[in-house]
Parts: sequence; structure tokens; C-alpha cells
Amino acid sequence: MLFNSYVFIFMFWPVTLMVYFTLNRFRYTELSKYWLALSSLFFYGWWNEKYIPLLLGSIVFNYMIGRLLTSRGKEAGQRRRKLILTFGITMNLLLLGYYKYADFFLDNLNNLTGADIPLLHIILPLGISFFTFTQIAYLVDGYRGKAQEYNFFSYVLFVTFYPHLIAGPILHHSEMMPQFDRMRNKVLNWPNLSRGMYIFCIGLIKKVVIADTFAVFANDGFASATGFIDSWTAALSYTLQLYFDFSGYTDMAIGVALCFNIKLPENFNSPYKALNLQDFWRRWHMTLSRFLRDYIYIPLGGNRRGEAIAMRNVIITFLIGGLWHGAGWTFIIWGALHGFGQAIHRLWTKVGRPLPVWAAWLITFVFVNVAWVFFRSTSWQQALRILKGMSGMNGTGLHSWTTILFPIVLIAIFLPVVLFAPNSSQLRNQMNHGWKTGLAMAVMFVLSLLYLNRISEFLYFNF
Repeated sequence: MLFNSYVFIFMFWPVTLMVYFTLNRFRYTELSKYWLALSSLFFYGWWNEKYIPLLLGSIVFNYMIGRLLTSRGKEAGQRRRKLILTFGITMNLLLLGYYKYADFFLDNLNNLTGADIPLLHIILPLGISFFTFTQIAYLVDGYRGKAQEYNFFSYVLFVTFYPHLIAGPILHHSEMMPQFDRMRNKVLNWPNLSRGMYIFCIGLIKKVVIADTFAVFANDGFASATGFIDSWTAALSYTLQLYFDFSGYTDMAIGVALCFNIKLPENFNSPYKALNLQDFWRRWHMTLSRFLRDYIYIPLGGNRRGEAIAMRNVIITFLIGGLWHGAGWTFIIWGALHGFGQAIHRLWTKVGRPLPVWAAWLITFVFVNVAWVFFRSTSWQQALRILKGMSGMNGTGLHSWTTILFPIVLIAIFLPVVLFAPNSSQLRNQMNHGWKTGLAMAVMFVLSLLYLNRISEFLYFNF
């Protein structure tokens, strides 16, 4: 079920919200949790009910492993607990590997050996990367003594809470579940409700009006662009599409959750304003950056063993991050580019001279755009064609101003918006409850409704 659909906006969301607070109003607090957990499973099953057993199986397995790590943590020896944790993480990665990487592995094995092993053509379950990473983080936190959950339905709610289930943010148990147990959060909060609806409308217009418009130009450009102007138009269109699509989803998720008095962590903070790659990853998909840092980079040794080892760990971390995004060499190249780029940045900060702000921003922005080409491309050949065009090797590629002028105008309008306008978090914090906010919300909502006829999935649903 998509946030940008009539059935979600006018049926599912309002019904789940009303029933949840009605149950809490009559002090059925545990039943309200069950309702929200079952509603979230229904939300997931709307896509394909056949994958509900897979999600539930993953939840049951990780709940049991979590119980072994937390309820018997003091009695079990450290070695045994580490074996339990290793087993739990391994099984999660095997599940993710089977559904996400089996065909990628078989295809490469066939290419290397000349074999003709038939591909499995497995359909990727929706949100599997997100709910798997969320549960891996829970197991590690349980091992470290930072999380524990004895109530099964509370754990189901933690994993499946529908605002974050499909495409994040990636959550920690300790930042989520205490919110469901606070008595003041069980009462309908009108300021939270209005603020949540406001941020939802911002996300909705980002997705259906802006991102989906840029999607047309990005798709056409990546399919056919060869020259300098049309290749840069395609690349910048995708850069803006991806930002408005994913940050729009996150805004809607944060807004929906806030209506339940639940605060999800921020996931974006004006990433295209970044002055270096480290700064970019502090602003882009912030909960994934946190996961990669806390559960991969630091366990590898972080920066505790010298600069060379730290750079190695950064590269490994981003290679894994690239592979997490998709089963393809283009994603691995994208991750490698960011890993080596971060390593070079670390080295530059040690031996180089500080760059002017404009130069630091331009280098970072161009690098991010070049890397996005691999992220978007369906093949190595397509990526090379776009990059050759962006470098000017194939001439201007301008055959008709009528086809290229409109996307250029839109880029000229929305790129400054991304760079200079307040972001969603700032707008939410600056929000008042006066008529101007109500009018802005109404305008955004009505305008978005005009575009709901071209319903499309969010880009990160594929990851």
C-alpha cells in the first residue's frame, strides 16, 4: 500500500488512527498495540499476502534470538552469547542473500565458468533490506545490553510499525518502544496531529508533483542521452528525483508516525548542501549512515588503529553499503566510489589545504552526481554512455530545444530550492498553527491530489 494512494490517505490511515486512539481512550492499551501491529501486517500484505509468513518468520526468529541474548544474558557465558549473536546475524544475512543476491551470484557464476545454471527469478520481498537491518541492529543492541523486549506483540510492532516498514528510517528499539509505553502518547495530541499532517503534505507534494515529474526526464535521458546537455539534464533530473522521492517518503513516514505521537528519527538534512563526502553522509539517509558506522565501520576497528586502517574500513563499509542497495555491479561501483572518495577526503584533511567553500561544495556536488549515474544505470554500458556525454566526449547532443528546455527550466527552479530553502525538518520546527499554515497545507494537499492519478512506487521500495 502506497502512501501516495487514495486507499491509504482516505481509508487505511484515518481508520487505523481513530481505532488506535479509541482503544487507548477506553484504556485498552495493550489491545491498541495489537491493533497497530495487525494493521501494519495488513499494510504489508496489501502488496502481496504471500510474503506475510516470510516477514512473520523473520520476526519470530529474531525475537527468539533476542530473548536468548537478553533474558539469559547474565547466565550465559560471553562465548555462548557471541555464538548466538553470530548465528542470528548469519541467518538474517542468508535470508537477505537468498532473496536479494541469489540470481546475481548465479549470473556471475555462469559468466565466469561458462556454466548454464538457470536463474531462480526470485521476486524481492518488499522492504526486506529495511526490516532485516532493523532486526540485526536489535540483536546487536541486545548483545550489548542496550535493548530487550519480552512482549512478542511489542516486538512485532517495533519491526512492522507501518510508517517505517517499507523504506525506513532504520530504527533502534530503544528510541521507538518507550514512546509506545508513555501514557501521554496514548492520548490524541492535536498539535502533533496538525504537525504530522503538515509534514505529510510536504512529503506528498515532493513525491507526486516534483519527484514523479523529474522521473519522466530522468528515464528518458538515461534511455537515450548521448551529448553534454542532455546527459547532464538526465543526471541532474535523477539527482533531484531521488532526493524528492526518498525524502518525500521519509517526510510522509515521519508525519504519519507523529499523528500517533511517535517521533521517528530524521533521515535527511539538506544533503546537497554538503561541503565534503563525510558531510554528505551525515545528511543523506542518516539512519543508514548510523547503521553502517555503528555496526560495520566501528566493529571493523573504526579509526582506532591508524589512518591507513581507518581508510580501509571506510572503503569496506561503503562497499557493503553499495551492495546493500542492490544486487548489481553498478551499486558496488557506486559504493566503491563513495568509499574511496571518503578515504581521499580523510587524506586531504591531513595533508591538504582547506578549499574555498564554493570549490568544496562544487567538487562534492559534481562527485555525488557522477556517482548517482552508476546508482541509476541498469548496466555498465548505460553508465559509461551517460558519463561520456557528461564529459563532452560526444558533443552537445542537443537535437531539439523543445524536448530539453522544460526539464532545464525545472532544474533551474528546484536546484536552488534544494540548496537554499528550509528543509522539511526546519519547516516543521518553524510551523505555527495559524491560518497561513492551514492554507499552505490545503494547497499542497489539493495540488497533490491532482497528480495522484499517476501513482508510482517509491524508488527505495526496490531496496
